[in-house]
Amino acid sequence: MADALRVPEELSARVPAEQRGPGLDRDAVRLLVSRGAQEAGHHAFGELPGLLAAGDVLVVNTSRTLPAAVDGRIGDGRGRGEPVVVHFSTRGDRWHPAGRAVAGCWAVELRRPDGRGSTRPRAGGPAGTVVRLPGGARLTLGAPVEPGSVRLWWGRVTGGTAAEVMRRYGRPIRYGYTDRDQPLAAYQTVFAVDSPGVGSAEMPSAARPFTASLVARLVSAGVQFAPVSLHTGVASAEAFEPPYAERFVVPSATAWLVNAARARRRAGRGGAGGRIVAVGTTAVRALESATGADGRVRAAAGWTDLVVTPERGVRAVDGLLTGLHEPTASHLLMLEAVAEGQRQGDVLERAYAAAVERRYLWHEFGDLHLVLPG
Repeated sequence: MADALRVPEELSARVPAEQRGPGLDRDAVRLLVSRGAQEAGHHAFGELPGLLAAGDVLVVNTSRTLPAAVDGRIGDGRGRGEPVVVHFSTRGDRWHPAGRAVAGCWAVELRRPDGRGSTRPRAGGPAGTVVRLPGGARLTLGAPVEPGSVRLWWGRVTGGTAAEVMRRYGRPIRYGYTDRDQPLAAYQTVFAVDSPGVGSAEMPSAARPFTASLVARLVSAGVQFAPVSLHTGVASAEAFEPPYAERFVVPSATAWLVNAARARRRAGRGGAGGRIVAVGTTAVRALESATGADGRVRAAAGWTDLVVTPERGVRAVDGLLTGLHEPTASHLLMLEAVAEGQRQGDVLERAYAAAVERRYLWHEFGDLHLVLPG
C-alpha cells in the first residue's frame, strides 16, 4: 500500500473533533466501513449501533493515557546544556547493565524540541547519560531496549519517581501535525480506568470517539463490552518498525465472554451477532496474546511481544474498529491479517483510496475505519 497511497498533509486531524465547531462532541467523526468485496460504506460514527448486531462483542482497552512528555536538559544544571523532551514509554521490571538487575526503570525516548511545542527525532544514549528533570529529579540512561537500537533506552529516575515527575510536570505526547497542546483529559477515553504505576504513553485512540451516551445506545442494542488492558508505548518512528513488548491483561471474565460469543456464533445461535470486534490495534494485540492455537481465549497477564501479521493471522478477532494509519505503519499488517481472515483481498487499498478521495482525517483525533466480515 505504501507505494500506491500518499496521504496529503492537510488530511491530518489537527484538533479533537469537539473543537472543530460549536455543539460538537467526541463522536463527531466519520466512519469508513469495509465489508468484504463490497464498496466501502461512509457513515457518521454515531451510526455504529446500527452497524453492529445484538450479541456482538466490542473488546476495549481500558489503559489510561499518561502525561508522558517531560522537559529536561542534558548538562550541568545551571541553565546550560542540551534541551530535550523525555517521552516515558513503558515501565519495565528491570534492566541488566553488566548483569546487575535494577528495579523501577522505564523505557524512554529522548526527543529534540522543535520550538513549536512538538519534537523531532534524536538518537538516545550513550549509557550513563544524565537528564536533569524538573523538581530536582534525574534520569540516567542504562542500556538500549533492543541491542543496536538508538531510539529507546532503559532509564531510571532518582530524586523522585517517574510517576511523580509525570504527574507534576508532564503533558501528553504531541506530534507536529497537531495545532497546539491539549489537556490530558482530551487524551483519555471513556473506558480508561486508573492503574497505579502504569498506563499508555499514547492514547488508545480508536476508542476516543465513544461517549457515555453512545455506549448506552450500544448496550441497549444488545452489544456487549469486554475490557482488556494493553499499556502502549511510544509510536514507532521508523517505517514498518514493529512494536516493542508491552504490558497487557486479559481478565477471566473477558475470556469467558469472548469464548461464549464465538461458541454461539459457530452453533448458529443468536442471529447475526456474536462477532468479536476489537476497538483498536492494542485490543487486538492483547486479546490475540491470550488466544491459543485452538482459538480459545484464556485469562492472561504479563508482557507480550506478539506481532500480528497476515502470515500469523488472527484467532479470536472477527472485526476491527481502528483509526486511519500511515501507509508505512506496522499496524497495517494487523489490519491486513483481519481483512485476509475474511478473504477480503485488497480491501485496505480500496478503503484507503476511498478515504483519501472523501477527505477523511488521519491520526489520533481523526476518523475511524470499521472492518467487518463480508
